[in-house]
Amino acid sequence: LRCWVTEGHGDGFSFDLASSLGRGQDGSVLPSPPLLERIAADPVLANTKIIAEAWDAGGLYQVGSFPSWGRWAEWNGKFRDDIRSFVKSDAGKVAALATRLSGSADLYQGSGRAPYHSINFVTSHDGFTMLDLVSYNNKHNESNGERGADGDNDNHSWNCGAEGPTKSAAINKLRRQQVKNLASLLMLSHGVPMMLAGDEFGRTQNGNNNAYCQDNVTSWVDWSLAEKNKDLLEFFQRLIQFRRRHKIFQRRSFGGDGITIAWHGKKLNQPDWSWESRSLAMRMCDNPGTENSTDIFLIAHSHWEPASFELPALPGSRKWCRFIDTSAGDDAITDLGEEIQLTDQCSYAVAPRSTVLLIAKDIDPKPQPSTN
Repeated sequence: LRCWVTEGHGDGFSFDLASSLGRGQDGSVLPSPPLLERIAADPVLANTKIIAEAWDAGGLYQVGSFPSWGRWAEWNGKFRDDIRSFVKSDAGKVAALATRLSGSADLYQGSGRAPYHSINFVTSHDGFTMLDLVSYNNKHNESNGERGADGDNDNHSWNCGAEGPTKSAAINKLRRQQVKNLASLLMLSHGVPMMLAGDEFGRTQNGNNNAYCQDNVTSWVDWSLAEKNKDLLEFFQRLIQFRRRHKIFQRRSFGGDGITIAWHGKKLNQPDWSWESRSLAMRMCDNPGTENSTDIFLIAHSHWEPASFELPALPGSRKWCRFIDTSAGDDAITDLGEEIQLTDQCSYAVAPRSTVLLIAKDIDPKPQPSTN
């Protein structure tokens, strides 16, 4: 590791199945693994990123409890599972969604770590691609030669009404919308977002969720999809640009950083944490009351019926403007700085299974067009 930093100028390392490094010679789990501690404390590695896949092939699962010494970041497998479940409309996931959106304090605050120790992801090199996640209920690994016995069976996926490719325009539209929902919640959560290459332009493995053994079109990245699915690529690009522009998404601690978070439901200050709830609104402000404060209102709605959400009143000449509405097809996201002022500043009509992001902007009193 030292050689790769000093000679190769590497800026960090991700350790696959990192929990195996915390076992003794007899396979027992060590309370304070010396190797992990040495890596965390090494001065040559002090300015590098150190990331653990906090489980191993022997059944050890340490997400939130990986021996960290305040240094190790983790692939947040609970973020992956909770976001997938919420977006596919599972019941009882609203409270978990709030925890994941705000940085997973339940996992990292107790060990003295920060939101940036949570590596948030929805898909990775293991498992479904993002398009397959919304196109298949079940894995399709027959070509791997293990009679379908390999690969995870617990994928929290939903095919939107048909297994695999379909000619149904309605199903394909919903799948594209679900991908945008997943991408939005990933990029607008506190923590460090991690993307799977190709998700940004609709890569598929045709339902194979364990394609490491396939050196063919199943696992290759088809770069022609970047042009074919240009609208999806632009959606990801603008999401990334928005996140980079607004430091509110880059919290350095779980408190005392000038960022406030408030939870709402369809009515202001009334979040619905009940089992059957499938909706949540999150208001984020940094340095509230100051001239350059950022004020953002995020609505995550995974119910199959539309709903109306009350909007907080804004001071002075500030108005709510829409950056994202994943139900709006090709107009699901605007260019940065071109957010659309809402005609109705009191409420927003949210379509089924959609994500909305509004930002408060100082607006010239002159009226502007709106799609709301």
